[in-house]
Amino acid sequence: MVDKPNTASHQDSSIINQSYMENPLLWPIMEVLKHQSGGWKVHTLATHLNDLGLMPALDPTPEKELFKKNFLIMNALYQLQEALYPDSWLQVQAMDIVLMSGRYHGNTHTIDLNDPLRDYYINWINYEADEGEVKRLLNEFWTRYKRFVGGSETDMDRSHALRLFELPLDATHQDIRKRWRRLALRWHPDRDEGNTAKFQTLCEAWHVLRR
Repeated sequence: MVDKPNTASHQDSSIINQSYMENPLLWPIMEVLKHQSGGWKVHTLATHLNDLGLMPALDPTPEKELFKKNFLIMNALYQLQEALYPDSWLQVQAMDIVLMSGRYHGNTHTIDLNDPLRDYYINWINYEADEGEVKRLLNEFWTRYKRFVGGSETDMDRSHALRLFELPLDATHQDIRKRWRRLALRWHPDRDEGNTAKFQTLCEAWHVLRR
């Protein structure tokens, strides 16, 4: 079940905004959708990500486990929708997830910033965990994703990571996040002119800079 619960918690002032917490499932989901653009539902996508080794156990209670997996996937889908727009359009519906490639599709759809379902799923407070728990969770996901995409395991410091992003040492988190998404979309292996090695290195740099 992924329907929006009847709650006003998304209005709470302690909301953990997606601007500071990028969901690492965003890029694995993009890879899945590039290989099969349609025919996905949240539960089938969850099963596929689990088969790839990217979906750890999230809660000992089966009902909460299901909710948290659904939440993370929906959160990633809405973030990916924003990242791809307007060049492509990602239809985010629990039972009908479709990636429509091409600027034509991007220009015939718009992101509804007032959509209550979107508003619910991009706010981390609704995951029912405090900020520290969410950060711990995302660190675990990023560790799994780094193993998934491969690359060097050598440590990278912040200054080196910023040089790779071609940003100054005083770059803001917003600057870093914007540059990461542009670079990731440009070099992702499933893009026409993507580069696997470059993308792996950028993933390592983002893993350092996102903290």
